[in-house]
Amino acid sequence: MQWIETNIYTTTDGIEPLCGRLYAVGLNGVQIKDAADFNDFIENETQYWDYIDESLEPLKTCETCVTVYLTDDADGRELLSHIRGTVAELKSMDNDGKFGRLEIELKGVDEEDWANNWKKYYKPFYLGENLLIKPEWEDIDNAEGKVVLSMNPGHLFGTGTHHSTQLCMVELEKYIKPGDRVLDLGCGSGILSILSLLLGAESAVAVDIDPAAPDTAMENLAMNGISPDRYSVLVGNVIDDESLKAKIGGDYDVVVANIVADVIIAMSATAYSQTKKGGYFITSGIIGPRGDEVKAAVTAAGFEIAEVHEQSDWLCITAKKN
Repeated sequence: MQWIETNIYTTTDGIEPLCGRLYAVGLNGVQIKDAADFNDFIENETQYWDYIDESLEPLKTCETCVTVYLTDDADGRELLSHIRGTVAELKSMDNDGKFGRLEIELKGVDEEDWANNWKKYYKPFYLGENLLIKPEWEDIDNAEGKVVLSMNPGHLFGTGTHHSTQLCMVELEKYIKPGDRVLDLGCGSGILSILSLLLGAESAVAVDIDPAAPDTAMENLAMNGISPDRYSVLVGNVIDDESLKAKIGGDYDVVVANIVADVIIAMSATAYSQTKKGGYFITSGIIGPRGDEVKAAVTAAGFEIAEVHEQSDWLCITAKKN
Protein backbone atom coordinates (compact mmCIF):
# COMPACT_ATOMS: atom_id res chain seq x y z
CA MET A 1 0.00 0.00 0.00
CA GLN A 2 1.30 3.44 -0.96
CA TRP A 3 0.71 6.41 1.35
CA ILE A 4 0.47 10.14 0.67
CA GLU A 5 1.82 12.55 3.29
CA THR A 6 -0.70 15.34 3.82
CA ASN A 7 0.43 18.43 5.75
CA ILE A 8 -1.96 21.00 7.18
CA TYR A 9 -0.35 24.24 8.38
CA THR A 10 -1.77 25.95 11.44
CA THR A 11 -0.66 27.54 14.74
CA THR A 12 -0.25 26.31 18.31
CA ASP A 13 -3.79 27.54 19.06
CA GLY A 14 -5.09 25.71 16.00
CA ILE A 15 -3.77 22.26 16.86
CA GLU A 16 -6.61 21.17 19.12
CA PRO A 17 -9.57 22.34 16.99
CA LEU A 18 -7.93 21.06 13.81
CA CYS A 19 -7.13 17.64 15.24
CA GLY A 20 -10.65 17.36 16.64
CA ARG A 21 -12.05 17.89 13.16
CA LEU A 22 -9.63 15.40 11.60
CA TYR A 23 -10.67 12.72 14.07
CA ALA A 24 -14.31 13.56 13.32
CA VAL A 25 -13.89 12.71 9.62
CA GLY A 26 -12.45 9.30 10.48
CA LEU A 27 -8.68 9.74 10.85
CA ASN A 28 -7.19 7.60 13.59
CA GLY A 29 -3.87 9.33 14.12
CA VAL A 30 -1.93 12.52 13.38
CA GLN A 31 1.65 13.77 13.68
CA ILE A 32 2.27 17.26 15.07
CA LYS A 33 5.24 19.57 14.62
CA ASP A 34 5.07 22.67 16.81
CA ALA A 35 7.99 24.97 17.69
CA ALA A 36 6.30 26.24 20.86
CA ASP A 37 5.82 22.73 22.20
CA PHE A 38 9.37 21.69 21.28
CA ASN A 39 10.96 24.77 22.86
CA ASP A 40 8.88 24.30 26.01
CA PHE A 41 10.24 20.75 26.24
CA ILE A 42 13.82 21.99 25.79
CA GLU A 43 13.45 24.63 28.49
CA ASN A 44 11.43 22.74 31.10
CA GLU A 45 12.14 19.02 30.70
CA THR A 46 15.93 18.97 30.92
CA GLN A 47 15.88 15.69 32.89
CA TYR A 48 14.91 13.86 29.70
CA TRP A 49 17.84 14.87 27.46
CA ASP A 50 21.60 15.51 27.51
CA TYR A 51 21.97 17.14 24.10
CA ILE A 52 19.84 18.03 21.06
CA ASP A 53 20.70 16.27 17.84
CA GLU A 54 21.39 18.65 14.96
CA SER A 55 18.60 17.04 12.94
CA LEU A 56 16.09 18.39 15.47
CA GLU A 57 17.28 22.00 15.29
CA PRO A 58 14.67 22.94 12.60
CA LEU A 59 11.90 22.16 15.10
CA LYS A 60 12.87 25.27 17.08
CA THR A 61 11.56 27.55 14.34
CA CYS A 62 9.25 25.32 12.28
CA GLU A 63 5.77 26.36 11.21
CA THR A 64 3.17 24.42 13.17
CA CYS A 65 1.96 21.51 11.07
CA VAL A 66 -0.43 18.61 11.53
CA THR A 67 0.42 15.66 9.29
CA VAL A 68 -1.80 12.75 8.29
CA TYR A 69 -1.23 9.88 5.86
CA LEU A 70 -3.78 8.94 3.22
CA THR A 71 -3.89 5.79 1.14
CA ASP A 72 -2.97 6.25 -2.51
CA ASP A 73 -6.33 5.15 -3.89
CA ALA A 74 -9.94 6.26 -4.29
CA ASP A 75 -10.63 6.02 -0.54
CA GLY A 76 -7.68 8.32 0.13
CA ARG A 77 -9.02 10.87 -2.34
CA GLU A 78 -12.47 10.66 -0.79
CA LEU A 79 -11.00 11.24 2.67
CA LEU A 80 -9.02 14.20 1.35
CA SER A 81 -12.27 15.79 0.18
CA HIS A 82 -13.67 15.49 3.73
CA ILE A 83 -10.46 16.98 5.13
CA ARG A 84 -10.66 19.91 2.71
CA GLY A 85 -14.25 20.56 3.71
CA THR A 86 -13.69 20.55 7.44
CA VAL A 87 -10.49 22.63 7.20
CA ALA A 88 -12.30 25.20 5.04
CA GLU A 89 -15.10 25.30 7.60
CA LEU A 90 -12.61 25.90 10.43
CA LYS A 91 -10.91 28.65 8.41
CA SER A 92 -14.21 30.41 7.79
CA MET A 93 -14.87 30.48 11.54
CA ASP A 94 -11.39 31.84 12.39
CA ASN A 95 -12.15 35.54 12.02
CA ASP A 96 -9.11 36.58 14.08
CA GLY A 97 -6.61 34.39 12.22
CA LYS A 98 -5.64 32.56 15.41
CA PHE A 99 -5.37 29.24 13.60
CA GLY A 100 -2.90 30.33 10.94
CA ARG A 101 -3.14 29.81 7.20
CA LEU A 102 -4.87 26.40 7.39
CA GLU A 103 -3.53 25.34 4.00
CA ILE A 104 -3.12 21.75 2.82
CA GLU A 105 -0.07 20.48 0.98
CA LEU A 106 0.65 16.99 -0.35
CA LYS A 107 4.29 15.97 -0.04
CA GLY A 108 6.17 14.12 -2.75
CA VAL A 109 3.26 13.93 -5.18
CA ASP A 110 1.78 16.15 -7.85
CA GLU A 111 -1.86 16.55 -6.85
CA GLU A 112 -3.05 16.70 -10.44
CA ASP A 113 -1.28 13.42 -11.21
CA TRP A 114 -2.72 11.83 -8.08
CA ALA A 115 -6.18 13.04 -9.07
CA ASN A 116 -5.82 11.04 -12.27
CA ASN A 117 -4.12 7.95 -10.82
CA TRP A 118 -7.02 7.07 -8.53
CA LYS A 119 -9.32 6.67 -11.54
CA LYS A 120 -8.15 3.10 -12.00
CA TYR A 121 -9.84 2.27 -8.68
CA TYR A 122 -13.15 4.03 -9.43
CA LYS A 123 -15.51 1.65 -11.23
CA PRO A 124 -19.30 1.54 -11.71
CA PHE A 125 -21.24 0.10 -8.79
CA TYR A 126 -24.83 -0.61 -7.82
CA LEU A 127 -26.43 0.82 -4.72
CA GLY A 128 -29.80 0.66 -2.98
CA GLU A 129 -32.77 -0.73 -4.86
CA ASN A 130 -32.29 0.87 -8.25
CA LEU A 131 -29.14 3.01 -8.40
CA LEU A 132 -26.08 2.71 -10.63
CA ILE A 133 -23.18 5.10 -9.98
CA LYS A 134 -20.49 5.36 -12.63
CA PRO A 135 -17.52 7.59 -13.54
CA GLU A 136 -18.14 9.59 -16.69
CA TRP A 137 -15.28 7.85 -18.51
CA GLU A 138 -16.96 4.43 -18.18
CA ASP A 139 -19.58 3.29 -20.70
CA ILE A 140 -22.56 1.18 -19.60
CA ASP A 141 -24.09 -0.84 -22.43
CA ASN A 142 -27.12 -2.05 -20.49
CA ALA A 143 -28.24 -0.20 -17.35
CA GLU A 144 -31.24 -2.55 -16.95
CA GLY A 145 -33.62 0.26 -16.04
CA LYS A 146 -31.46 1.61 -13.22
CA VAL A 147 -31.23 5.27 -12.29
CA VAL A 148 -27.74 6.04 -13.64
CA LEU A 149 -25.66 8.81 -12.08
CA SER A 150 -22.49 9.79 -13.97
CA MET A 151 -19.80 11.62 -12.02
CA ASN A 152 -16.47 13.32 -12.58
CA PRO A 153 -15.64 14.56 -9.10
CA GLY A 154 -12.66 16.71 -10.06
CA HIS A 155 -10.86 18.60 -7.29
CA LEU A 156 -13.77 18.20 -4.86
CA PHE A 157 -14.06 14.45 -5.29
CA GLY A 158 -17.30 12.93 -4.01
CA THR A 159 -17.77 9.73 -5.99
CA GLY A 160 -20.26 7.81 -3.90
CA THR A 161 -17.64 5.33 -2.72
CA HIS A 162 -17.43 6.69 0.84
CA HIS A 163 -19.71 4.98 3.37
CA SER A 164 -21.35 8.23 4.46
CA THR A 165 -22.16 9.21 0.87
CA GLN A 166 -23.65 5.80 0.14
CA LEU A 167 -25.81 5.96 3.25
CA CYS A 168 -27.23 9.32 2.13
CA MET A 169 -27.85 8.08 -1.40
CA VAL A 170 -29.83 5.07 -0.21
CA GLU A 171 -31.96 7.33 2.00
CA LEU A 172 -32.56 9.76 -0.86
CA GLU A 173 -33.78 6.88 -3.01
CA LYS A 174 -36.35 6.09 -0.31
CA TYR A 175 -37.53 9.62 0.49
CA ILE A 176 -37.36 11.67 -2.72
CA LYS A 177 -40.77 12.05 -4.38
CA PRO A 178 -41.63 13.52 -7.79
CA GLY A 179 -41.84 17.30 -7.56
CA ASP A 180 -39.78 17.66 -4.36
CA ARG A 181 -37.55 20.64 -3.64
CA VAL A 182 -34.15 19.60 -2.29
CA LEU A 183 -31.43 21.48 -0.41
CA ASP A 184 -27.89 19.99 -0.38
CA LEU A 185 -25.69 21.49 2.36
CA GLY A 186 -21.97 20.87 1.80
CA CYS A 187 -22.57 19.69 -1.75
CA GLY A 188 -18.97 19.18 -2.91
CA SER A 189 -19.18 17.66 -6.39
CA GLY A 190 -22.99 17.87 -6.26
CA ILE A 191 -23.46 14.11 -6.13
CA LEU A 192 -26.41 14.07 -3.69
CA SER A 193 -28.42 16.94 -5.15
CA ILE A 194 -27.91 15.73 -8.73
CA LEU A 195 -29.01 12.23 -7.72
CA SER A 196 -32.11 13.80 -6.15
CA LEU A 197 -33.01 15.38 -9.50
CA LEU A 198 -32.51 12.05 -11.28
CA LEU A 199 -34.82 10.47 -8.70
CA GLY A 200 -37.61 12.90 -9.60
CA ALA A 201 -37.08 16.03 -7.53
CA GLU A 202 -38.31 19.14 -9.33
CA SER A 203 -35.44 21.39 -8.27
CA ALA A 204 -32.38 21.51 -6.03
CA VAL A 205 -30.23 24.15 -4.38
CA ALA A 206 -26.67 23.17 -3.45
CA VAL A 207 -24.40 25.03 -1.04
CA ASP A 208 -20.70 24.63 -0.27
CA ILE A 209 -18.00 26.66 1.39
CA ASP A 210 -15.51 25.78 -1.38
CA PRO A 211 -15.59 28.31 -4.27
CA ALA A 212 -14.75 25.47 -6.69
CA ALA A 213 -18.11 23.79 -5.97
CA PRO A 214 -20.29 25.62 -8.55
CA ASP A 215 -18.10 24.74 -11.55
CA THR A 216 -17.70 21.09 -10.56
CA ALA A 217 -21.36 20.60 -9.67
CA MET A 218 -22.63 22.29 -12.83
CA GLU A 219 -20.32 20.15 -14.97
CA ASN A 220 -21.71 17.02 -13.32
CA LEU A 221 -25.25 18.32 -13.81
CA ALA A 222 -24.67 18.74 -17.56
CA MET A 223 -23.05 15.31 -17.72
CA ASN A 224 -26.32 13.82 -16.48
CA GLY A 225 -28.43 15.70 -19.00
CA ILE A 226 -30.29 17.83 -16.46
CA SER A 227 -31.44 21.35 -17.33
CA PRO A 228 -29.55 24.05 -15.37
CA ASP A 229 -32.80 25.89 -14.66
CA ARG A 230 -33.60 23.15 -12.12
CA TYR A 231 -30.37 23.63 -10.19
CA SER A 232 -28.40 26.38 -8.47
CA VAL A 233 -25.16 26.31 -6.48
CA LEU A 234 -24.30 28.88 -3.81
CA VAL A 235 -21.01 29.47 -1.98
CA GLY A 236 -20.70 30.40 1.69
CA ASN A 237 -21.08 29.35 5.31
CA VAL A 238 -24.69 28.43 5.94
CA ILE A 239 -24.23 28.53 9.72
CA ASP A 240 -23.59 32.25 10.20
CA ASP A 241 -24.05 33.99 6.84
CA GLU A 242 -27.49 35.60 7.11
CA SER A 243 -27.51 36.88 3.54
CA LEU A 244 -26.76 33.37 2.29
CA LYS A 245 -29.59 31.96 4.40
CA ALA A 246 -31.94 34.49 2.82
CA LYS A 247 -30.89 33.39 -0.68
CA ILE A 248 -31.43 29.74 0.22
CA GLY A 249 -34.89 30.33 1.65
CA GLY A 250 -36.87 27.46 3.09
CA ASP A 251 -39.80 25.10 2.66
CA TYR A 252 -37.65 22.29 1.23
CA ASP A 253 -39.10 18.79 1.13
CA VAL A 254 -35.69 17.22 1.76
CA VAL A 255 -32.54 18.77 3.23
CA VAL A 256 -29.43 16.60 2.94
CA ALA A 257 -26.03 17.20 4.54
CA ASN A 258 -23.06 14.86 4.28
CA ILE A 259 -20.46 16.82 6.24
CA VAL A 260 -18.98 16.16 9.72
CA ALA A 261 -20.53 15.88 13.16
CA ASP A 262 -19.48 19.30 14.46
CA VAL A 263 -20.93 21.11 11.46
CA ILE A 264 -24.15 19.10 11.55
CA ILE A 265 -24.59 19.96 15.22
CA ALA A 266 -24.01 23.65 14.50
CA MET A 267 -26.39 23.75 11.52
CA SER A 268 -29.26 21.63 12.86
CA ALA A 269 -31.39 24.63 13.82
CA THR A 270 -30.79 26.21 10.42
CA ALA A 271 -31.70 22.97 8.67
CA TYR A 272 -34.93 22.84 10.69
CA SER A 273 -35.91 26.33 9.56
CA GLN A 274 -35.23 25.37 5.93
CA THR A 275 -37.25 22.15 6.01
CA LYS A 276 -40.99 22.25 5.31
CA LYS A 277 -43.45 20.71 7.74
CA GLY A 278 -43.54 16.99 7.06
CA GLY A 279 -40.16 17.21 5.29
CA TYR A 280 -36.97 15.30 6.04
CA PHE A 281 -33.42 16.10 7.12
CA ILE A 282 -30.99 13.39 5.94
CA THR A 283 -27.49 13.74 7.34
CA SER A 284 -24.31 11.70 7.43
CA GLY A 285 -20.54 12.10 7.72
CA ILE A 286 -21.00 11.09 11.36
CA ILE A 287 -18.41 8.76 12.85
CA GLY A 288 -20.01 6.27 15.25
CA PRO A 289 -18.83 7.71 18.60
CA ARG A 290 -20.35 11.12 17.71
CA GLY A 291 -23.78 9.67 16.93
CA ASP A 292 -25.46 10.48 20.26
CA GLU A 293 -24.30 14.12 20.12
CA VAL A 294 -25.69 14.58 16.64
CA LYS A 295 -28.99 12.88 17.51
CA ALA A 296 -29.34 15.16 20.53
CA ALA A 297 -28.69 18.29 18.42
CA VAL A 298 -31.09 17.23 15.67
CA THR A 299 -33.79 16.47 18.24
CA ALA A 300 -33.16 19.73 20.12
CA ALA A 301 -33.64 21.62 16.85
CA GLY A 302 -37.17 20.21 16.64
CA PHE A 303 -36.81 17.16 14.39
CA GLU A 304 -38.04 13.69 15.24
CA ILE A 305 -35.59 10.89 14.44
CA ALA A 306 -37.13 8.58 11.82
CA GLU A 307 -34.25 6.22 10.98
CA VAL A 308 -30.60 5.65 11.86
CA HIS A 309 -28.40 3.47 9.67
CA GLU A 310 -24.77 2.43 10.10
CA GLN A 311 -22.10 1.30 7.65
CA SER A 312 -18.52 0.59 8.75
CA ASP A 313 -18.89 2.81 11.85
CA TRP A 314 -20.41 5.72 9.87
CA LEU A 315 -23.94 6.81 10.73
CA CYS A 316 -26.74 8.34 8.70
CA ILE A 317 -29.63 9.97 10.52
CA THR A 318 -32.96 10.68 8.84
CA ALA A 319 -35.21 13.02 10.81
CA LYS A 320 -38.69 14.41 10.13
CA LYS A 321 -40.10 17.85 10.81
CA ASN A 322 -43.57 17.19 12.25
